[in-house]
Amino acid sequence: MTRKVVGILGGMGPEATILLQQRLLSTVRATDDADHLPLLIDMNPQVPSRIAHLIEGTGPDPVPVLVEMAQRLQTAGATALAMPCNTAHHYAPQISAAVSIPLLNMVEIAVERAARIAAAGDRIGILASPAVRLAGVFDGALERADLAPLWPENADRMLGAIRSIKANGATVQAQQVLADAAHELVGAGARMLLVACSEFSLLTPALSAGVPVIDTIDVLADAIHHHTLTQPS
Repeated sequence: MTRKVVGILGGMGPEATILLQQRLLSTVRATDDADHLPLLIDMNPQVPSRIAHLIEGTGPDPVPVLVEMAQRLQTAGATALAMPCNTAHHYAPQISAAVSIPLLNMVEIAVERAARIAAAGDRIGILASPAVRLAGVFDGALERADLAPLWPENADRMLGAIRSIKANGATVQAQQVLADAAHELVGAGARMLLVACSEFSLLTPALSAGVPVIDTIDVLADAIHHHTLTQPS
C-alpha cells in the first residue's frame, strides 16, 4: 500500500516533537518496521520564540522561518504538514498560504473532537501558554463550535511552568502547576479540559481531572495516522 508522508514542522520544542512521534507510534499495530508510518521531520529549534513575539513583543516574527520549513518539507515530498506547537498555530494562515499541501490544523481538529463530546454552550478549560490566549488561537474554532473557553487565572504561573519544562523536563513542580490549574478550571465550571501546550502534553498521562481531557498532541497523532493511510480518491 502506498503511504502518504506527513511533514513535521518541529523543534517547538524538540521534546514535544519527539513526544508526537511516540504518540504516533502508539496508534499503529505493528509486527515489523514496515508497519509504521513514514514522516519527514524538520527539527528546527531555532524557530524564533513565539512567546517573545506574541507576549513580550521583543522577538522577530517566526513566519519567514516557518514558511521556509513548510516549503522545504513540501519539496521533499510531504503530502501534508503538521506542527506540534499550539501557539505556532497563530501563524497557520501564512503557512498554509505558502504551500499547496494541507496543514493538519491541530487546533481545528481538537475543537472538532471536543464538540463531539461536549454540549452546545459548554465551558472548556484550556491548559495552554498565555500566548495562545493573547493571540486568540482557539477563539474562532471554539466560537464556531458554540463552546466557551475558560483560562487559569495565574497566566504567569502557567508560563513559568512551560519555561521550566523546556529547561528541566517534566518536573514534579510543573506537574503540580498543571494539576492546580486543572482543579481550578473544573471548579469554575469547565466540563472538559483541553491540553493545548505541547510541553504540558508531556505531563498529561499523570493528570487526573474528573472530566474528559483532550490532548492536542494525541489529536494530531490520530490525524497524521488517518492522512497517511487514507488512499487517494
